[in-house]
Parts: sequence; structure tokens; C-alpha cells
Amino acid sequence: MEAVKEYTNGEVTIVWKPGSCIHSEKCWRGLSSVFKPKDKPWIDATGAESEAIIKQVSQCPSGALTTYRNSAGPKSISDMGKVKIQVIENGPLRIMGELEITHKDGSTERKESVATFCRCGHSTNKPFCDGSHKRQGFEG
Repeated sequence: MEAVKEYTNGEVTIVWKPGSCIHSEKCWRGLSSVFKPKDKPWIDATGAESEAIIKQVSQCPSGALTTYRNSAGPKSISDMGKVKIQVIENGPLRIMGELEITHKDGSTERKESVATFCRCGHSTNKPFCDGSHKRQGFEG
């Protein structure tokens, strides 16, 4: 089972799934008052207004970071609706929605809300992206 950590400011909760993180650095480069990779814990949900947090977390390419408003509670897979696919320039495919992945060995896995799939062929966590495209200089 994947580790999940939650950080809240009372109004919004940031959910972090470390096993899904590809270390794109978008979080802390975009909102360093909340995301502080050298600190423990590295997320300070009181470091910015809720709307700024929601906006920045929505930029996470892997879906390792998500948010929910505490008044509404976390979204379930059944709340997701349509599947959306985004081709990230020089990066992975970002797929959002209800996902059931069948691996080459026949095993299946469910992903909630977002998963990123490798396009460069260099990931050590195939079929998922691990950020190798940056080190390899992938263009596409």
C-alpha cells in the first residue's frame, strides 16, 4: 500500500504520495513558502492562502500532490468523471480520472485521480514516470 501524508491549514488539506513523486520541483519552485524540501516536515500548509496552495498543487505533473477542501472531504474515484490525458512537453503522459492499470504480468492496479506514464523509455519504474526524461534530455 502506498504511503500517504496529509498536511492541513484547517481549510484545505494537501495530500502527498511520496511513492508517486517524480521530483519535478514545480511545487517548491512555485510556492516555496509552503513547499520546503530541506525542512522536516517539508510541507507547511499554513505558508500561503488556500487558493494559492490549490493552484500550485494543480501543477504537480505526477499527481503525487493533491488537495481537497476540508468541508468537502477527499474525492473518491467515483467522483472523478471523465478520463483526461495530457502530453507534457519533453515529459510523461499525465492521465487523470478513474484508472485501472493492467501490467504485463497480468496484475492490476488502481490509481486515484492522476498517474504519469513514461514516454522516454528510461524510467526505472515503468510504466510510470520517475523523472528520468530530464536526465536523458528527452524531447517529445
